[in-house]
Amino acid sequence: MLKEELDHIINDYDQFKQRINEQKQNPQILQSNSLLKQINQWEIDSIEIIQQRAQNCREIVIKTSETFIYDIETKFNDLCEQIKQIQKENEFNEINLNYLTNELIDITQELNNPSNISIQQDSESFINEISISSSRKPKWNKWKQNAIIIAAGNGYGQELYQLKSPFGIFIDRKKSILIADFHNHRIVKWKYNGKKGKIIAGGNRYGNQMDELRYPADVIVDQENHSIIIADRGNSRVIEWMNHNQQILIDDIDCHGLAIDKHGYLYVSDWKNNEVRRWKMGEYNNKGIIVAGGNGKGDQLNQLDCPTFIFVDKDQAVYISDRDNNRVMKWRKDAKKGTIVAGGNAHGENLNQLYHPQGLIVDHLGQIYVAEWGNDRVVRWCEGKKEGEIVVGGNGRGNHSNQLNHPSGLSFDAEGNLYVADEWNNRIAKFEIIL
Repeated sequence: MLKEELDHIINDYDQFKQRINEQKQNPQILQSNSLLKQINQWEIDSIEIIQQRAQNCREIVIKTSETFIYDIETKFNDLCEQIKQIQKENEFNEINLNYLTNELIDITQELNNPSNISIQQDSESFINEISISSSRKPKWNKWKQNAIIIAAGNGYGQELYQLKSPFGIFIDRKKSILIADFHNHRIVKWKYNGKKGKIIAGGNRYGNQMDELRYPADVIVDQENHSIIIADRGNSRVIEWMNHNQQILIDDIDCHGLAIDKHGYLYVSDWKNNEVRRWKMGEYNNKGIIVAGGNGKGDQLNQLDCPTFIFVDKDQAVYISDRDNNRVMKWRKDAKKGTIVAGGNAHGENLNQLYHPQGLIVDHLGQIYVAEWGNDRVVRWCEGKKEGEIVVGGNGRGNHSNQLNHPSGLSFDAEGNLYVADEWNNRIAKFEIIL
């Protein structure tokens, strides 16, 4: 019996020795060890964290750099305007020249030495933690709460010093305002500090002839040929006016909002078919391409319900005032569905809600400005935030300088002043930026 037990021990010994030899010849077998598995998983997780943090830092650097360049360009453009004004007036002295020279030197030095951004590392941890530190904080602009009435405000009427329910507006480089005068069936141009407007399209009578308009909802300017493009909502067409000549660009479309991107594409919202379509400028002999909605009326992320005003950013992402869903949607280029970037919590007056959003602008920082037709205010939302903040209005419905009455169109001028088409007050209100 003892001999049999000894034989078993010798056999176990031989098997163990064989396993040791196998692992010596093939160390990879050790990788099945649970501790090594944990180490391997830690390595994978750590790499993913590092890659994600690196990508976040890259995005912050790119966004900060874009903002920095935008600020420099704005300062340079302001300086150019001052130089042009001095040249035009032909009255300047040595003090003026020294001022202009010093301003240009300061801008040049700021551009050449962007010292507002750096990388900080935490050397105490085994894997160095990095983050982006910027001395240039995002500038959250504010505006004076009492508006200057710069167009109309003289009651509901058809005289050149009056408006009837202004909808979309466009501010040109000379600060003239183009107004879609909805119930007057015309487009009016109101020059800077003007006492009355000038009819530049329509205004003949209510109709569908080439020189007539019917409830125009929006107007924009094609900077390439200096023509104006109009969403002739009542006639279900998009029409171009240039030097008193007219041509229909897009027919049989229930249009409301218009936008042009930097690549030369025209975007049109179709409020009945609940979609936004895009056309290459000059190529209108097709039905265009659907870039948002087009999946029937509804509140799903791939649907819209009465889209009105639209905005297109530099990446060709389309922002849409989804009016009857009380939200603003963002559809990235080629996306199959959108994301809610403002509202979407039913209609109401809380800061996490919108009530029939209309006019829409997105600034270079990605901040979203919305005219709330139902809440008589303009609000600002930052993408990813749960609620917005009141920019102007929100002081009850009325016609005082700090009040709005169903605001519709929105626009900024080159200086950042905010213009609001105060629809039921039949006026255009200007809220000056606080520098």
